[in-house]
Parts: sequence; C-alpha cells; structure tokens
Amino acid sequence: MSFRYYYADRIRERMPEFKGTDEELQKAIDDISLQYNSAIRVLETRLKNISDDFDKQHSYMPIHHEHSRLKSFDSIIEKAARYGIEDPINNLDTVKREILDIAGIRVVCNYEEDLAILSDLLLDQEDVEVIRVKDYCDRPKESGYRSLHVVVAVPVYLVHTKKMVPVEIQFRSIAMDAWASLEHELRYKHKGELDPEIVDTLKSCAEDLHRIDETMSRVRHKVLDSGNKYNEI
Repeated sequence: MSFRYYYADRIRERMPEFKGTDEELQKAIDDISLQYNSAIRVLETRLKNISDDFDKQHSYMPIHHEHSRLKSFDSIIEKAARYGIEDPINNLDTVKREILDIAGIRVVCNYEEDLAILSDLLLDQEDVEVIRVKDYCDRPKESGYRSLHVVVAVPVYLVHTKKMVPVEIQFRSIAMDAWASLEHELRYKHKGELDPEIVDTLKSCAEDLHRIDETMSRVRHKVLDSGNKYNEI
C-alpha cells in the first residue's frame, strides 16, 4: 500500500517540471505515503473496535469485510490536474488539501441499515473531524450506484508532530458492493463507454439488488423478533 517503488529520479523523468531537488521530492513522496497509510491504519483499527464492541453488546458484527487503498503518486497528480490545480507537482500542499480521496477504505456491511449505524458510531468519536458526507443510498446516482461516502480527518501522531489526515470511507452493503464492483469492471474494460441499453440494464440490476437488500433486512428482523429459538439450531 506504500509508495515503495516511487523514487524521485523516476518521478522526475515523467515530471521534469518539479522545481526542487531530488531529496525534496523524495521527502514529499515519503511524507504522503507515511501520513496517509497511517491514517488508514488508524481508521481500520477504530472500525474493527466498533464492530467488535457491537458484537459484544448485540451478538452481531455489522462489518462483513474491509478493503483499503492508497492512490498511486501518478494518480494523485493526474487527478489534481483534472481538478484544475495548477502545476500540481510543485503545489503538493494544495493537492493534499483539495484531493480528499488519496486514502480510501471500503467498508462492506451485511445489511443496508448497518451503513448509517456504523458511520454514526465512527463520526461520534470526538477526535474524528467530519469533512464531507454524500449519501447515495436514498438518492442513488443516475447509474444506479448506491453507497454512503464519508470523508473524515483523523489524527496521525508522528515523532515530532500531529497531522489531521483525510480519508474517504465508502460504506456499502454486500449487494451494493457486488453491483459496484462488476459495473466498474465492465466500464473499465470498455474505457468507461457502455451502450445505453447496457447502462439501463445495469441500473435495473441495481434496483433489483436494492429490493433484495430491503427484503433481506425485513427477513432479518422477523428472525430477530421471533425470539431465541433460532439460536438453538
């Protein structure tokens, strides 16, 4: 997950416009890697603690699995250019301020209702700074995509300083994640271009999976409301 293979001389070959020394560029690359990887570890631990405590109190673990990633240095610079940041390789402070998904965690929950519960428990922590929340569950994207996107900043304690580092967290149900992963793969293979008929079919699939999500949640509550007899099976 680190920038292990990102060395200043290799970056300079692709981005000769960098005005500093190789040592300054290497330090900037290493600082991004350290800070954002540390922030990911902080949040992964906190989310696991929440899920474990929830399991202890309610005999139910809301997180099915997690996946984290750090954008490559090239991807960060490319996205900064798309965002209109002028000369991003020489304005990395601006890049880090404007690009909020350099670090990302995908949290896949068992049921759609778990998304709000889990995110609220995280956002209620006193040292978690909420930067942005985008709820695509009740208001999905035109494509049919559903998810809860939360950007938070968490404290990262280094040897001589503390940094508040942003991370984007995408909370999805299992059904949401399955659809999003397959839809992304199809778009990637076709360079983002899909026939309108295929787009409509994918949107219909997303709606079908949403109904399944709702049905499974109702089934779960019926099982819970029926008492403990299922626990004896």
